Amino acid sequence: MRVAVLGAGAIGAYVGAALCRSGADVHLIARGAHLAALRAHGVRVLSPRGDFSAHPHATDDPTTVGPVDYVFLGLKAHSYASAGPLLAPLLGPETALVAGQNGIPWWYFHKLPGPYEGQRIEAVDPDGETSAVMAPERAIGCVVYPATVIKSPGVIQHLEGTRFSIGEPDGTVSQRCRWFSEAMIAGGLKCPVEPRLRDDIWIKLMGNASLNPISALTRATMVEICESAGTRRVVELMMEEILDIAARVGSTPEISIARRLDGAQRVGHHKTSMLQDLEAGKQLELDAVVAAVVEMADITGAPAPTLRTVHAATDLLARTMVKRAPIIPTPAPA
Repeated sequence: MRVAVLGAGAIGAYVGAALCRSGADVHLIARGAHLAALRAHGVRVLSPRGDFSAHPHATDDPTTVGPVDYVFLGLKAHSYASAGPLLAPLLGPETALVAGQNGIPWWYFHKLPGPYEGQRIEAVDPDGETSAVMAPERAIGCVVYPATVIKSPGVIQHLEGTRFSIGEPDGTVSQRCRWFSEAMIAGGLKCPVEPRLRDDIWIKLMGNASLNPISALTRATMVEICESAGTRRVVELMMEEILDIAARVGSTPEISIARRLDGAQRVGHHKTSMLQDLEAGKQLELDAVVAAVVEMADITGAPAPTLRTVHAATDLLARTMVKRAPIIPTPAPA
């Protein structure tokens, strides 16, 4: 199995190291000091489950890799539409794209039976630009649960979690999903193939679409948001609205709001990825995580007043941030 990781940041390099450990032929696409360290020393993973090292091929030039069986997308979703020049050399006729992104994916309504089948979500597929680069037929959905950070170039600190849920847009358990799952499991990760992957997307989105923008607006950690009665209530309202939108497109996540909030509170004084990006002057991951959900409210006729209000405030924050400071491209999802 040949696998390229496009955007070998914290999550991408972690996945690449695990797949390399399973025996896959892995190629990491990275840049800068991180790339230099990967070339010189490979990937070193520091984990409470046990440290390990792997030495996959690393490059900034995908033409040296050529077509692969799978491309794991370690980029943030707002980088997808511009990734064509890097992605094209990696694509063969049967290459699958494993999209390890936060939020609503560009393929969401692809092969989803019902009134919205084939609907394009402009927030994540503006004018079809993402689909033109990444055909939905190639997509394998992936919900990323682990938390990792780049401790130093070439060194990945694994904090918690090993689950990468994957699934086909049409809900089938395909052979290509089974093969990828088996390789991930052989590398020490959890990788269930979920026929209803969209339910997993909404479970994670309950937290990302509420806690992330609130954290950016307040500069508060997850536990601080949950322990403050006012912000906790705002998050509860946003989660109720998110579940309403999910139900309107046929998803029924099997988790309560109380349980989802308790899980977030147990994380402790952790800054969300959006707050970390804000403090680093990087582009905020709003389109896939918040704007796409608001757009789905428009499509389905959901009121979502709290979600719309928080999105308006966070969108203004992002736009004023652009005027005041340069944006640093972000290579990988948190």
